[in-house]
Amino acid sequence: MKKNDHWDIDGHLLRLFLTVLEEGSITAAGARLGLTQSAVSQNIQRLREITRDPLFVRAGRGILPTDHAKALADPAQRLLEALRDFSSGSQFRPESAEITLTIAANDFQRDLLLPALFQRLSDKVRHVSLRAIPSNLPNAEMLRTGRCDLLITPLPPQGTDIMQKHILQDHYACYYDPTARDAPRDADDYLQARHITVVYTDNERLNFDKILEASGIRRNIAVSVPNFSGVPAFLKGTPMLATMPQLLAGTLMRDFASCPVPLKGRTPANFDQLPMYLAWHRRSQNDAAHRYIRGLIEEISQKQSSTRSQTIR
Repeated sequence: MKKNDHWDIDGHLLRLFLTVLEEGSITAAGARLGLTQSAVSQNIQRLREITRDPLFVRAGRGILPTDHAKALADPAQRLLEALRDFSSGSQFRPESAEITLTIAANDFQRDLLLPALFQRLSDKVRHVSLRAIPSNLPNAEMLRTGRCDLLITPLPPQGTDIMQKHILQDHYACYYDPTARDAPRDADDYLQARHITVVYTDNERLNFDKILEASGIRRNIAVSVPNFSGVPAFLKGTPMLATMPQLLAGTLMRDFASCPVPLKGRTPANFDQLPMYLAWHRRSQNDAAHRYIRGLIEEISQKQSSTRSQTIR
């Protein structure tokens, strides 16, 4: 019987290893890659023989990586990237391309851009698999380690190896239920009201709240939810206010009225501005497929901005 050695390692094995490492589950990795649990287990066994290490051990109902498996993560990622660079030519033909893409974005950016991106890619490429993960507080390591291919965020991470582009400009608006109250008359009326806001699961607050606090302004926060999609259920039928991106007026917040945030004069000039950036690692800068995807996102951003701004109440 042939013994597995380093010559048996290929891109499929590396990708499978990194997926199991990220998912922490044989079953979840198989579902993500379109493989049976048996196929994943067999290939992990091949890697165990090659590396002479268990790689993953049982822990309750899940699995945990060994220290050696953790140490292999970066070399595996670099090898996979080298294979991708080796096989990618200067030309990119969408009709024959098979794209597997992971994009980190919070719910606002995700719902605004990614459904349209997936549809565009599905119409143009041979096969596409898109995974959306929460960005929470974005950091450069997400891109450096290959946890995601792109970040869509108002706060792009910094680093000489991190590329970014401004793709969209929005601003915050004050939402309210017109059946329960009128628009806030002025700053005092706004600040006396009770508010709903977003605090992400890593306790990261909206930049809007940080700017207000830096200006010595505190809102009366009655409810905090981990994402924008949690706001409407709490706002409906109440006199509370929610300060959220204006581009949500035509979708998530369509049942509510909105008005400008009445705090000008008490805050910095651009306190209500909400930019959106696309960020990626420098290694993907000249990759033809990556450039193609970035171009699609820019087109969708421009279209969404112009189309939805016409629906603002």
